Amino acid sequence: GDEVLYHTTVGDDLRANLSVFASANERADVVVATGGLGPTADDLTREALAAAAGVELERDEASLERIRQMFADRGRRMPQRNELQAMFPRGATAIRNEHGTAPGVRMAVPREGRPPCQVFALPGVPAEMMPMFEETVAPAIAKLHQRPRVIRHRRLKCFGVGESRLEEMLPGMFDRGREPRVGITVSKATITLRITATGETDQACLDAIRPIEELARHTLGDLVFGEEDEELQHVVVRELVERSLTLVVADHASHGLLPGWLSVADQAGLAFQFGQVGPARPLDEQAAVALAVDLRSAQQTEVALVLAPATVTHGVESVVVALVTADASETRVFPNLGHPDIEHARAAKLALNQLRLHLLEADEP
Repeated sequence: GDEVLYHTTVGDDLRANLSVFASANERADVVVATGGLGPTADDLTREALAAAAGVELERDEASLERIRQMFADRGRRMPQRNELQAMFPRGATAIRNEHGTAPGVRMAVPREGRPPCQVFALPGVPAEMMPMFEETVAPAIAKLHQRPRVIRHRRLKCFGVGESRLEEMLPGMFDRGREPRVGITVSKATITLRITATGETDQACLDAIRPIEELARHTLGDLVFGEEDEELQHVVVRELVERSLTLVVADHASHGLLPGWLSVADQAGLAFQFGQVGPARPLDEQAAVALAVDLRSAQQTEVALVLAPATVTHGVESVVVALVTADASETRVFPNLGHPDIEHARAAKLALNQLRLHLLEADEP
């Protein structure tokens, strides 16, 4: 495992690219670069790498033949400009790209008085870059270590309080110098706790992470809704499927985010039956429940969820969430302030979280 200490973004300027690679060569032993390997004039990574290493660009015939074959397989003639993608700094080797025409570049850039800097340059397209990193670059970096070193991360997803309040609930957990380290980030009202452990084995890292995770889960309770890449919609759909429940929603406050997120969650077709999207339509709690009742009846689902701007706000922008099942109905009014992008996402998450909590409470004896 290697810690990432620097991130640099650079524009399509050769001098700037050369400066960035020269700096990276001095301050890091391993550099992973993405982008700039296409066939156009503004794809400068190869040229900058060659200049940083003080070598010329050379054509790799095997890479060129593979690029030609990819075009032929698609029934197209390779433009001459694509020959540029087969040019490599002298001494570099190609990293195979199974999903595109741009091979990656691996090279060792010499440094005076210390081992060379290992550079891996990959295409910027995520569908190409990510498999290349996982299949080739990550194993190559692992082999550079003289002894095993593992870094493991564990992410817990939380919703329902602000960042500062959550930090207060876990005193000391985010202190610098603590091992394992715990970081906190926020994205559109979802809080992520990231627990990071370093050790000689994967199991050693997991053993270090476990008590911290258990403490966070115990303290935060149902504020923790998921882990790793899970979002609220994934958890809600999974809970509905496990209970054999179907859902209809009406969205007048999130610009379609609520039904959109639900529709693409795993197993959505087993639970999410219908989504209605309309312009902002302020409703009071009684009207929101009535709309949910009508929707549930019309779509023949077990659960109906309505999200709309609230008519009674007490001077604060708010949304109303109404939830109706066969034997219960409930409403909540939530303040919802901020930039429109955050407002809409938070509104959708407030509705999803209300449904999640309802399902959890229904399971309690």
